[in-house]
Amino acid sequence: MPWQPELDDLRERERLVLQLGGADKIKLQHDGGRLTVRERIDGLVDGGSFHEIGAIAGRARYDGDNQLIDLTPSNCVMGRAHIDGRPVVVVGDDFTVRGGSADATIKEKPLMAEQMAEQLRLPIVRIIEGSGGGGSVKTIETTGRANLPGGVSQGTTAFHYTTNNMSVVPVVGLGLGSVAGLGAARLAASHYSVMTKSSAMFVAGPPLVKALGQDLTKTELGGWEIQTRAGAVDHATDTEHEAFECARRFLSYLPSSVHEVAERGPRTDDPERREEKLFSVIPRDIRKVYRMRPIVEAVVDQGSFFEVGRMYGRSIITGLARIDGLPVAVLASDPYFYGGAWTAETCEKVIRHVDLAETFHLPVVYLVDCPGFLIGLEAEKAATIRLGVRAMAAINQTTVPWCSIIVRNAFGVAGAVHQPAGRFAVRYAWITARWGSLPLEGGIEAAYRQDIADADDPAAKLTEIEARLNKLRSPMRTAEAYWVEEMIDPRDTRKLLVEFSSLAEKLRKPGPTGFGMRP
Repeated sequence: MPWQPELDDLRERERLVLQLGGADKIKLQHDGGRLTVRERIDGLVDGGSFHEIGAIAGRARYDGDNQLIDLTPSNCVMGRAHIDGRPVVVVGDDFTVRGGSADATIKEKPLMAEQMAEQLRLPIVRIIEGSGGGGSVKTIETTGRANLPGGVSQGTTAFHYTTNNMSVVPVVGLGLGSVAGLGAARLAASHYSVMTKSSAMFVAGPPLVKALGQDLTKTELGGWEIQTRAGAVDHATDTEHEAFECARRFLSYLPSSVHEVAERGPRTDDPERREEKLFSVIPRDIRKVYRMRPIVEAVVDQGSFFEVGRMYGRSIITGLARIDGLPVAVLASDPYFYGGAWTAETCEKVIRHVDLAETFHLPVVYLVDCPGFLIGLEAEKAATIRLGVRAMAAINQTTVPWCSIIVRNAFGVAGAVHQPAGRFAVRYAWITARWGSLPLEGGIEAAYRQDIADADDPAAKLTEIEARLNKLRSPMRTAEAYWVEEMIDPRDTRKLLVEFSSLAEKLRKPGPTGFGMRP
């Protein structure tokens, strides 16, 4: 065989790169409870489906006769694979080679992964561990010059794809170790991000932060509780394999790119299913709270609700689900936090989720219980109203089919933003609903201050006014005036949402949206 020497050379190089950064570095990775990059890819994708690109790129050593002695691979492993039978791009950092730092990076590899995802219209999963930035302090000595961030180099192109791909294809980020610098930016620049609870993410790690006088451990600085509550990362898992499962499940609700619409899955749940518990789930006492998540799970296909960003902006629940097999984006108020009132963080969370729905043509279902914006000094300091009108603009700019179910409260400006203004949206109100410009509680004292003050018994006068207004604000009176289209028995909700999914399916339009989604 005339080409056997060349084939043998290729196979030897392929053997060497499988050793990653060496047995000692692999042991350190395993001793730290972490998988290697190749083990991670094997755990994420369908078995045997990974087609690696640039496997033998790295730093080689030769003897005096130019015979290969050793080959240390680049600390980026990337290529195409399948997840649940669908092609995707996977790009992973190899922490066993120089700790995933830029000093061991061949920049063209992660750049090509991003380009490939965008131009082949494939979802991309970034497996991130390390910095992966433009260079470390040591780089100045190894290159003989200082790097200008965003200067004349391919790094600028990489920055473009890191964020621009969010407007084109689903992007998932998995933070599976210490993630810093550009690595942290790549994790944040995703539609869905997961970190393991033993991992940490930060702009700069403890040694640099210590120079500011803050002596913190990795966990104290950027552990999972910090990042999920801040909204920088969507979810945290105990194990890497759980993170892989989250990534697979998230992608299952989305199309491969904005140039498609998500496929309708199997119709495994009874479209006529009525949940009797919905009739009594809302307490008559408005001061009592209830659990919203069981309501969501009762009206969507059983077992299909996938929550995103649970620890952030907690007065709104966001996630993905299926209704009669059709993927939808879900918003639902959570009265356990501020009674469902919108905080500044809630507004940001709404914007992000609505933008995701618009980008990937997902119909929106919103279960509403919003008493308005959070009020008080802290709310004013957080510019809640400005973020609130940004959320209003985001909702008004959507073009996807929209269905709102008013479960209990809808008050004030935040309550008004329960569906897009200026176009048709499907809306139902449960018989438990209540609404107004302001809640009566607290508002009566302001509106009827003089009447109450002049009364012989101010407390009795307040009770009298409240009883009178409660009769007038019955949702049935609003329906009489056709200010709300339809009052419904809560038990009919699923059947009506199934009808909505049927109407919405044919209205989804593939193609880029009018604006690009930002992290």
